Amino acid sequence: MSKQEDFEHMEKYVLSTGIRVGTQVKTKFMTPFVTKATNEGLYIIDSKKTLSRIQTAAKFINRADITKILVCSGREYASTPVEKFCEVTGATPMLGRFMPGTLTNPSLPYYREPELVFISDPQVDEQAVVEATNAGIPVIGISNTDNVTSKVDLVIPANNRGRKSLAATYWLLAREILMQKGKLKNADSMKYQIDDFETKITEEELEEETERMPTPRMRTQRQ
Repeated sequence: MSKQEDFEHMEKYVLSTGIRVGTQVKTKFMTPFVTKATNEGLYIIDSKKTLSRIQTAAKFINRADITKILVCSGREYASTPVEKFCEVTGATPMLGRFMPGTLTNPSLPYYREPELVFISDPQVDEQAVVEATNAGIPVIGISNTDNVTSKVDLVIPANNRGRKSLAATYWLLAREILMQKGKLKNADSMKYQIDDFETKITEEELEEETERMPTPRMRTQRQ
């Protein structure tokens, strides 16, 4: 499979997971990554820019010691994607509440000195972003259309709210990292598929999630 064919194949994954469906708010920081708005007022992210930024992020990550990459997320739906990503790549996960002083207070028992910090949401993971900035540590962040990214060094534009979209983003990034390292060829399959990166929920939660999903008409308009 050529690079162009592989790129197109990955783009299909992007479209099927809702990774490009943003919110009803668009900040000035995310405007360059937005292609249009639906009739319902949802901003749509440029999927080609998402894939391009994933490739760029992989290059940055591969320049560092992967064990010193700290992947932080306070989002519940990001827990499994982060865990699988770290298992596959060797990065270090930090889930749940980000404890103040983690990157700035050497006297604390949980103090860390990562080479790079990766976050799932600039708003939810604001404490990690602030401390990384103060400590001079680069930040890569998955950012939705409503995020303020002034302190994020490299933005990966994507839907960082949905289970499937978060799973897809982390899966695509893990795959790209391995490919750039030469540990995975384009045609090879990863140990895990996107579904394996997805945070599982109960049937009751799934029903509630389904009720919140857009109607077929809305989904068609978002394509």
